[in-house]
Amino acid sequence: MAVGLLAAVVAHAQFSVPVSKPVRPLPAIEHVVVIGIDGLRPDRLLLADSPVIHGMIKEGTYTFWARTTAVSVTLPSFTSMMTAVNPRKHQIEWDRDLPFATPVYPRFPTIFEMATKAGYVTAMTAGKSKFGALNKPGTITHCFIAAKEVVPDQEVVDEAVKIIVEHKPNFLFVHLPGVDTAGHAKGWGSHEQLAQIAITDAQVGRVLAALDQAGLRGSTVVILSADHGGQGLTHGPEDARSRHIPWIAIGPGVKKFHDLTQQADLNVQTEDTCATACWLLGLPQQPYFDGKPVYAAFENAP
Repeated sequence: MAVGLLAAVVAHAQFSVPVSKPVRPLPAIEHVVVIGIDGLRPDRLLLADSPVIHGMIKEGTYTFWARTTAVSVTLPSFTSMMTAVNPRKHQIEWDRDLPFATPVYPRFPTIFEMATKAGYVTAMTAGKSKFGALNKPGTITHCFIAAKEVVPDQEVVDEAVKIIVEHKPNFLFVHLPGVDTAGHAKGWGSHEQLAQIAITDAQVGRVLAALDQAGLRGSTVVILSADHGGQGLTHGPEDARSRHIPWIAIGPGVKKFHDLTQQADLNVQTEDTCATACWLLGLPQQPYFDGKPVYAAFENAP
């Protein structure tokens, strides 16, 4: 056999060897979907016509007092949500596309990288082009990132639905930018932003419907959260209206209609989302994590 052909056969064999996935603490949960609604302030959510997300609140566990990173801007905060570390550690501290000669990725692995190395199928659909900072080569199995600065929520969900139905990812992150776009254009709390929350809510419904279509709802935990809130036409550091975000979880083993503020010493942080997803998928809780699993959301947790 020629050397080149032999190398190809060996490479194929190595690629085809199945990876033994980690032991999951709640075996019924095989998939985790994180839906990040850009700019979703909790009080705006509660006032908006958002029957899908309100249904998730009744179906699952929630808090409207979760907190995002101190910087309270999109890319650093979502990077913390995907790495379980604060922006000073991951060092994605800018919030726009930057023309680096060499791409810069977080200093610590994303959950995509950790899950992919463990043999899971991973995916991301993001509505802003700057999320390329999370797409380190070889770490995400299926990825859609906006080709321009921002695209509508529907376009993001179109891609998410395809990935769910065709590939059934074990971990999926869906980023929806519409609420943030409306906030910057018309103001946080404006009638226009409330109308956009209703539009985004319908897109969340499409994600849940795709999970039903793919036969995954009974084995999937869905976590819905945000990167920041806002005030006026913007958002920024150390403002309570920017820092407070919703955190909602539904799925098998999740407590029903349970308000996490009943546990007085529990303060959910955005880094906890990654830690919780890692725990559900049987991935290690790394010693450098700033986040920790939200065990109180689950019936049979430590």
